[in-house]
Amino acid sequence: MTPVLMSRRLTLAVSMLALAGGLSSGAQSAQSVDARAAVAAPAGGFFAAPAAAMPLPPEVAARAFILQDMGSRQTLAARNADAAVEPASMTKLMTAYMVLQAVQAGKLRLDQPLAISDRAWRTGMTGASRSFLDVGSKVRVDELLKGMLVQNGNDAAVALAEGVAGSVDAFVGMMNRQAQVMGLKATHFLNPEGLSARGHVSTARELSLIAAHLITDFPQIMGYASLKEYSHNGYRQVSRNLLLFRDPSVDGLMTGYTEAAGYGLIATSRRTVQGAERRLLSVVVGAASPESRAIESQKLLNWGYSAFDVVKLFDANQSVTSAQVWKGQASTVRLGRPTPLMVVVPRGQAGAIQTSLTRNDPLLAPLAQGQTVGTLTIKLGTQAWQNVPLQTLEAVPSAGWLGRAWDAIRLGIK
Repeated sequence: MTPVLMSRRLTLAVSMLALAGGLSSGAQSAQSVDARAAVAAPAGGFFAAPAAAMPLPPEVAARAFILQDMGSRQTLAARNADAAVEPASMTKLMTAYMVLQAVQAGKLRLDQPLAISDRAWRTGMTGASRSFLDVGSKVRVDELLKGMLVQNGNDAAVALAEGVAGSVDAFVGMMNRQAQVMGLKATHFLNPEGLSARGHVSTARELSLIAAHLITDFPQIMGYASLKEYSHNGYRQVSRNLLLFRDPSVDGLMTGYTEAAGYGLIATSRRTVQGAERRLLSVVVGAASPESRAIESQKLLNWGYSAFDVVKLFDANQSVTSAQVWKGQASTVRLGRPTPLMVVVPRGQAGAIQTSLTRNDPLLAPLAQGQTVGTLTIKLGTQAWQNVPLQTLEAVPSAGWLGRAWDAIRLGIK
């Protein structure tokens, strides 16, 4: 196919998948105005939000919800996903992120004992979410993580915050800076445990982003979040995530409740469907009871697996295209993704996938490996579906002065 240069950006068709298909008779192609608007603008740059019509999600008895596909990084359905909500104990996912970040940086060890302060103990005595920690005792970081993630221990969350930052206030500042790094616009933390406080807010969408970053950056979190029970100090603590006991594919992640917020659940599930492994992430907030948040989350996850087909367009590090490089030690560079390039489409519509590529031309060395230099546009028939950034699969250092000068002359003539 012949490339067409327009305004120094190159657009060309890459592929059309001639897969058998067509809209299955049971699928619904219309999307409600509310749900379509909810998925129109992704936050934080993690999940794509196709503007094309999606199958209608099931009715969900909750104030707000969102369903994300982790493999393709697509939003599958949402309602009121950008409305401000109290995150309640789901706050603790950001606390866990900060703790594991400190461990990764060598500032904390999982086997390191932390002293339980009076503040941690008193916070644990507020409400029913506590890990039964004694003032003055010392508890290992990994044990505190279990208490925080299994039993929603407020005392464990405060002890971890003090262990990472020296004080709760300093830790909260770190949480809010990390929220900015993640691109969160509506989220603001005032404590590490999630107790109600005026101005302690997030949204269903941004809670899903925190969870997605946690799973992606620190996959070891699943070893804690998947625990059904945990015992400390003679107390048996049972996970409040009812789906861990009902669905073997569910392996996390966090529940939450305050009087103002209602009952919430961030659930994640991993299943093999059509020979491919998929992980879905759902957030339900404002449900009426612990039973309701489990039922509605299960409903969303089951629908996410049954209503869509997953298509792998390219393998990890597979070249989508090669691009000419100027002023570099190599004349071309391969473009692709470091992870498999997946797309999720309504069931039966895989054959309608079309792709085209747009890249920033001319590409001038030096180019770093993993540098974003183009976009793969995916369409479903004539409808825009998803835009995927393409990265350089290898670095291209600058050429010597003679090579740079020669390419400068060629570019001038071009």
